[in-house]
Amino acid sequence: MKKIFVSVFLLSFLQGFSQSNKMAFGAALQEVDEEKYPGATILTGNVKMTHKGIVLTCKKAFYYQKENFFIALQNVIIKQGDTITQTSDYVDYDANSEQALSWGNVVLKDPEMTLTTDTLQFDRLNQKLYYQSFANIKDQTNTLKSKNGNYYLETKKFTATTKVSLVNPNHNLESNHLDYYTNSGLAYLYGPSTITNRKNENKIYCERGFYNTKTDISYFVKNAKLFLKERTIEGDSLYYDKNKGFASATNNIQIIDTVKNFVTKGNYAEIFEEEDSLFIVKKAVAISIVDLDSTFIHGDTLLVTGVPEKRIVRIYPHVKIFKSDLQGKCDSIHTNQETGYTKMFRKPVLWSDGNQITGDTIYLISNTETEQLDSLKVLNKAFIVSKDSLSVEEYNQIKGRNMFGKFYNNKLKLLLVKGDAESVYYNRSEETRKIETITKEISSNIEFTMVDGQIETIKYLKTSEGKTYPPSLLPEDVKKLKGFVWREDEQPKTKEDIFKKDNEQEKPKSDKDLIKPILGNQEKKQKEAVSSKNK
Repeated sequence: MKKIFVSVFLLSFLQGFSQSNKMAFGAALQEVDEEKYPGATILTGNVKMTHKGIVLTCKKAFYYQKENFFIALQNVIIKQGDTITQTSDYVDYDANSEQALSWGNVVLKDPEMTLTTDTLQFDRLNQKLYYQSFANIKDQTNTLKSKNGNYYLETKKFTATTKVSLVNPNHNLESNHLDYYTNSGLAYLYGPSTITNRKNENKIYCERGFYNTKTDISYFVKNAKLFLKERTIEGDSLYYDKNKGFASATNNIQIIDTVKNFVTKGNYAEIFEEEDSLFIVKKAVAISIVDLDSTFIHGDTLLVTGVPEKRIVRIYPHVKIFKSDLQGKCDSIHTNQETGYTKMFRKPVLWSDGNQITGDTIYLISNTETEQLDSLKVLNKAFIVSKDSLSVEEYNQIKGRNMFGKFYNNKLKLLLVKGDAESVYYNRSEETRKIETITKEISSNIEFTMVDGQIETIKYLKTSEGKTYPPSLLPEDVKKLKGFVWREDEQPKTKEDIFKKDNEQEKPKSDKDLIKPILGNQEKKQKEAVSSKNK
């Protein structure tokens, strides 16, 4: 049987409301229908409920006094203080646990953001909202979407999981787990995450990191990768300031030039997008990949500048080069990728097919289309030495003012020595392989053709002076040309060798070493004084 208690608006305080956990409510009409709604008070028209700081209004509601449970329907509005307002079609509110479950066109607003979803749980005790069926959160900067999420009202923090996206006019972030603060715009990423620049399609990938959506500054610490227009940057940690176009990476860095098939590595790097420049230190190495045969160049500092078509690579100091068929060493190296010219400075040396090539300056010229070695220039004090294959102390030698070489399939095939050319060559019997004679020649210009690093033919372009000696009569001063130096112990034999320190590098002097010259000078002065006195 239905009973009508109030037919006009009446604010009622239920029995026991003096207890802090009870609700107060009012409505235009209150009634009960035990047959249809056992244990419920039915509230209709201008329904208003208050409980511990929240105010709920709706058109219709059911209150279960025994359970202290409230069901609100139709145009439900919840307000908490002056900051939080929520609208929905339905709300279940448990006053004992202070839990509210809302569903149907849920919209929640606070000063920082607006949340829309289909179903939302509100834990008033912990001031936490959570959802499990997708929600959109929009603040002044970003729109956050995710399947699951928690929002902590006191800290303004969202923890979003499963199919997460964070979108603003400049970027689109995708992840499966992030913490986002609506008051600061800070996002903390956990698990595989990608940030895409919506204007130029640059991308950042990481599995743990931090992203400031307001300043566009980010920092990543796990499997970090930055995909720029012409470079891919990887490192154990990665810092990126998009507005300044600046990135820095630390430890196990790999930077791939996607245009030139050029890789640089090291343990600290700085990248400047606007200047199109790259700076690497700490085990810096440049790797050029051609036909699956890579060239490795290491130095203390590596600097790359310029757009791909006019890119300049500088490496300095303590440079070492390794390629399967070519090795080198110098103090510094300069490569112009537009012209294909590589210049080696200060005590440069190259090793190719058993030949050691030295001079004041060495140029390697590459074909810009095939990127293979094309030619060689050695300027001032040019010298090429190869150890005789069957002996210990015999060396074939060629020297001159300048030297020009030609490569075919990365092999040195033609060599022209111009100006003050000299050569010493050991001739072996084709049958016994024993040294039969040693020939020394002097000419203005000499041309050599080579096969597998060995001289095949010699052509004297101007009148030459030469003499041939049997091994037993070879003078010592003929055995080695003036300026001869054999630097095999400096040659990197593997790509790992380019990081080794040279034996000839001067060791730091100990205190004893520094004191010895001083003591020596004092002893010398004392002896001179005694000698003078005796006289």
